[in-house]
Amino acid sequence: MATIVTMPRLSDTMTEGTVAQWLKKVGDKIEEGDILAEIETDKATMEFESFNEGTLLHIGLQEGDTAPVDSLLAIIGEEGEDISGLLDGEAPASEEEAPATEAPAQEETAAPAAKEEAAIPEGVTIVTMPRLSDTMTDGTVASWLKKVGDTVAEGDILAEIETDKATMEFESFNEGTLLYIGLQEGETAPVDSLLAIIGEAGTDVSGVAENFDKSGASASAPKEEAPKTKAEKAAPAKKEAPKAAAPTATKKVSAINSENGRIVASPLAKALAEEKGINLAKVVGTGEGGRIVKVDIENYVPAVEVATPAPTVAAAPAGEISQKEEKNSNMRKAIARALDKSQTENVNFTISLDVDMDNAMASRAIINQLPDTKVSFNDLVVKACAMALKQHPQINTEWTVEKTIYNEHISVGVAVAIEDGLVVPVIPFTDTLSLTQIGAKVKEMAIKAKTKKLTPAEMSGSTFTVSNLGMFGVDNFTSIINQPNSAILSVGGIKQKPVVKNGEIVVGNVMNLTLSCDHRTIDGAVGAAFINTLKQYIENPVTMIA
Repeated sequence: MATIVTMPRLSDTMTEGTVAQWLKKVGDKIEEGDILAEIETDKATMEFESFNEGTLLHIGLQEGDTAPVDSLLAIIGEEGEDISGLLDGEAPASEEEAPATEAPAQEETAAPAAKEEAAIPEGVTIVTMPRLSDTMTDGTVASWLKKVGDTVAEGDILAEIETDKATMEFESFNEGTLLYIGLQEGETAPVDSLLAIIGEAGTDVSGVAENFDKSGASASAPKEEAPKTKAEKAAPAKKEAPKAAAPTATKKVSAINSENGRIVASPLAKALAEEKGINLAKVVGTGEGGRIVKVDIENYVPAVEVATPAPTVAAAPAGEISQKEEKNSNMRKAIARALDKSQTENVNFTISLDVDMDNAMASRAIINQLPDTKVSFNDLVVKACAMALKQHPQINTEWTVEKTIYNEHISVGVAVAIEDGLVVPVIPFTDTLSLTQIGAKVKEMAIKAKTKKLTPAEMSGSTFTVSNLGMFGVDNFTSIINQPNSAILSVGGIKQKPVVKNGEIVVGNVMNLTLSCDHRTIDGAVGAAFINTLKQYIENPVTMIA
């Protein structure tokens, strides 16, 4: 049966969207995960992925058209299927009929579906573990923001789900009462496993829960419920402000979870608080359940604090052995797998040298005097890498058993440390950008990384990687290659050291660079030539200004 695809809500403030570009046309075959279109929101233009498969039967909005969230965007179904009934009742279908039309195309008769529906009480919706990234196979419930018995409105945040790349808020696209929770905080389960059940208060769902085990198998409705969750997952990044927040706007509730001490705040509020230097623990949340929202940060006025003596903490007896356990996050597991693979498969060697930073420091000071311009030393390094890679294409390669892939484009990944681990946002076509453009892009990506807003697409496609620990006072270090790259550059801090200039020993500003190379694609002489070209660019920044 045909599936109605509606305009998704892709940001917390989005009320309507514009179709920037269709990447599929009527008659095209659609696979789950295919990019249907690019949607322009009030904040960005984002790729919209299909969570259904079939044939694109109808396009409801042309390129450039703007429509409210939940408007008819497209219809996907079996080739040649009659969808005139859906088009005649276009408006209500987009709101009410979409879940019901999610039956898989491979079901040839209506009888089995009717039998499966009978096992699920009317008005009950099964919510399953969503797929929130392209590589996600299972997820962990970091925290529940609702408990059994709570009333849930469309747009409310049900839980925070930890994927292999980030921890993301999971929004409800249904309304009713939370009748059942299938996974407790800290539990991990595969995508499409039973996460929760929502329906009318008092509905008995014990039989449904028993038939739907944690592996995602349902004895009564194995096929019927999966498409429903795909419809819910069609806009996982939607962050609509909870509709239940309005009635509690004047009620001051602590935003700190009483059980685990966690501060509950929206990603936008967290980013704004970080920008303004506000301690979230001191902010009173007016959102649902005391959740801190954007308006709380904007209206925050620091209270006058009276100094109080620090509490006396009893010292542990000398020699006492103490340990604690902390479950590995999905991100930490993913990092471990990637690093283990890199160390196991790559044949690494390293090259290190010092760079005279006197000219770079002087040039940066002049550049940053320009209006609305802020360039860091790391931006200089990234730009220099992009230019050096053009001269040394062997560094910009990938190894496979049968062949070496030469990347003719240059996209530098910049490692960013976050609370849960390390992510590598990518700057596409870095060599085509100016210093100021690189600086702006790196800053944007760093903010997204620290607020866990990076999309999978923004963390893939690098051809070379830069890792900088200079801001932590590190002189030099060796990074592990970020596969499938053939090399990674480790950047240390700028230190004052005695150097020889014009036959005299003087104090100079020096920065260490260490290049880790995969010997399968890069020979020692090639690596040495690259890092020396890099040194020349950094020591003479004027050569990088086109």
